[in-house]
Amino acid sequence: MATITPAPRISERPSIQASRYAAASGHYLATEAAMRILRSGGNAIDAGVAAGICIDVLLPDLCNFGGVAPLIVFHKETGDLVSISGLGKWGSATSRERFVEEEAGDIPIGAKRSIVPGAPDAWLTALSRYGCLTFAEVVQPAIELAKGGFVVYPSLARNLGQAAPNLASWPSSAEIFLHDGAAYQAGTILKQQDLATTFERMVRAEEAAGGGRSAGIDAARDEFYRGEIGREIAEFIQAEGGTVSEADLAGFSSTIEEPPSTNYQGIDVYVCGPWCQGPVLAESLNILAGFDLNEMGHNSADYVHTVAEALNLAFADREHHYGDPEFVHVPLDRLLSASYAERRRSMIDPSRAFGKMPPSESLAVAASVATSNAAQPGPDQDTSYVCVIDADGNAFSATPSDGVGSTPVIPGLGLICSGRGSQSWLEEDHPSSVSPGKRPRLTPNPAMAFRDGELLMPFGTPGGDMQSQSMLQTLLNIFVFDMDVQQAIEAPRFGTFSFPNSFWPHEYQPGKLKLEARIAREIGDDLADRGHDVEWWPNWTRETGNMCAILVDHDAGTLTAGADTRAEAYAAGW
Repeated sequence: MATITPAPRISERPSIQASRYAAASGHYLATEAAMRILRSGGNAIDAGVAAGICIDVLLPDLCNFGGVAPLIVFHKETGDLVSISGLGKWGSATSRERFVEEEAGDIPIGAKRSIVPGAPDAWLTALSRYGCLTFAEVVQPAIELAKGGFVVYPSLARNLGQAAPNLASWPSSAEIFLHDGAAYQAGTILKQQDLATTFERMVRAEEAAGGGRSAGIDAARDEFYRGEIGREIAEFIQAEGGTVSEADLAGFSSTIEEPPSTNYQGIDVYVCGPWCQGPVLAESLNILAGFDLNEMGHNSADYVHTVAEALNLAFADREHHYGDPEFVHVPLDRLLSASYAERRRSMIDPSRAFGKMPPSESLAVAASVATSNAAQPGPDQDTSYVCVIDADGNAFSATPSDGVGSTPVIPGLGLICSGRGSQSWLEEDHPSSVSPGKRPRLTPNPAMAFRDGELLMPFGTPGGDMQSQSMLQTLLNIFVFDMDVQQAIEAPRFGTFSFPNSFWPHEYQPGKLKLEARIAREIGDDLADRGHDVEWWPNWTRETGNMCAILVDHDAGTLTAGADTRAEAYAAGW
């Protein structure tokens, strides 16, 4: 009998290859919801919104319908390429002084860190402008999952268990996410009837509106922000000591913008604005454009050192400059210019690490930040991701976030009021300091790449301060080291943390560099000799994110989708 030579195995899972449409997300059931919408005639935006809202149901430890959801949409027919912020604002009654004086300089867990929910507006704005289905149609899979329940998977059981003390302190949260005072165990069924009812209330408002699809979606949005749902949110948050009011909700809308971009080796990479950390990816690419990374070799000591130092320079600029552009001037044109990248690049010493956060060009020394000698925690475990491409070439990229562990559920609604205030500062001169009506500086930051004006790849990940880093490494793996999409996602990662953490209380460990243990030990020893404070992760860690991406090959007419094996992400296609 002839021996069959097996095909070489380059990844733990195969990439998903398709010729019509593809989707990838942080949970396999959300990916299936996207596929269901695509099969029923919806486009990428319909499918992305449906999957995103399902993620809000399926990953309550990481995401919430009352949270945030920054997204990027490419609409082929109109040529529109826009970002929709999906990021709420501090209430108009908020003040920095209140936290300094009344909270002893703390932004405490709970409703006091709540801002206006941004996710519902982002989902509905994208659907109204660029979708073709109704809200009732795209939210149906989420209603089924919330009402009928879904099987609790191991990481959800773990995360709810870790959050159990906070959940137990809020009766409205404990009622849903604890069973007999303990977290749900893996293999049990979790139902969220109140959340299903909230969706159904919005659907009824849509159905009662008349006037066409967009008018109905607007009515569903108004039910959330200007109707009884909004009133219930505001009343609860204010009773709990927060500042979000009915007027704050009624006056809110997401910003819709042309996303900033840079070109790296002929690839145009589009990110969200400096109200989030999106430009870190673009600036890092600009700095790295002056190095021959391929010659260094993938994950060699030279490569890891160079990429980490480029990221450190970009993160230093994030710390010094990024904030809500409606409140602070962010010199983004300068930060993303080739001349600025050249000057920043010249600061990298190939044989010696910065050892601390480097200065911004406009400042003589690095910012004064608190240093923690204790072990710095990993990225806060929230956020997910979804991307979709349809048969017409439309694309969707979104990074929803805000889990139930730090902000209480609104009684009767089954959702939280975004706790993203945790990504603000109390220093008066910080560009992301607390201020009424101001947006915190967000970590979630979806991206999308084009080549020669044609869609190339939507991509993104959760992971707090690791997001831009994992996105950068995956991009370089594909386009510099010619890896298959799934292989690029699974490749060992590293992360620098030599800057203040984006989450309160903004801990900072100068020189910290973490490596997945699949990177050779001698590489870590070399990096330590260069001055990096090296720490080893396990072989695989969720702390590096949960990447998803879909790559377009226009010549072959194919889509290749990948999803991270570090968590529950899955890709599918047809």
